[in-house]
Amino acid sequence: MKNEITLINAPHGVLEVDAIWQDGDRQPSDMLALICHPNPLDGGTMNNKVVSTMYRFCRDAGMDVVRFNYRGVGRSTGVSEYGDGEFVDAQTVLAWALTKTGARRLWMGGFSFGGFVACRMADLIYKSSVFDDVKLDNLALIAPSIVRNDASQLSIEANNTFVIYGDKDELVAPSLLQQFANERGFDSTVMPDVGHLFHGKLTDLKNALAAHTKI
Repeated sequence: MKNEITLINAPHGVLEVDAIWQDGDRQPSDMLALICHPNPLDGGTMNNKVVSTMYRFCRDAGMDVVRFNYRGVGRSTGVSEYGDGEFVDAQTVLAWALTKTGARRLWMGGFSFGGFVACRMADLIYKSSVFDDVKLDNLALIAPSIVRNDASQLSIEANNTFVIYGDKDELVAPSLLQQFANERGFDSTVMPDVGHLFHGKLTDLKNALAAHTKI
C-alpha cells in the first residue's frame, strides 16, 4: 500500500489530505473511505485519535482511505467556518479521491462535528447527481454533533447507517443520540463508561466499527 500526504486544489485555496491507497488496480466493487474530523474551532484535526482509529480500521479492512484537514487547519488554507465551508471541503476531497481510485463503494465516517458533515455528504449523495457513480454502503456516525447542528431535514438511509457513542458523553447527551438513532432507524452501539473523546476505549471503538461495517 502507498501513503500519500499532499495538498490538493480547492475553491478557496488548498486542502491537506492524508490517503492510503491499497495495492493493485481498484475496481468499482472495491471500497473507498472518507473520514471527517471534529470541530476545527475546538482544535479538531485529521490527526484526532478517534479519526485515526477510523483511518486505521479502514486501512486494515483493505479500503482506500482518505482523511483531510478542513480549511484553516494544519496546512489547509483559508479560515474555519464551522458550517458550509467544511461541507464544501468534504465534497472537494471526495471528488479528488475518486480521480485517484477506481473504487466506487463508499465508507464515510465522521466524529462529532465531522459526523454532521458526513450526514450532509450523505444527503448530497442521495439527492444530487454530483456523485452519481458512488454507492454509499456505510455511514459511520461517531458521537455526531446533532444538538448544535440540525440534521432533521437531511436524507439519510437507515439500512447503511450506524451510530456509536458513549453512555457518559459530556458534550452530546446520550439520550439525544439514542433518540436520533431510534427515530431514524439507525443501528447503534452504546459503549459503557465512555465519554465524548473515547479515552482508553479506542480498541473497543475499532471493534464496534468492525461489527457494523458491511464489506
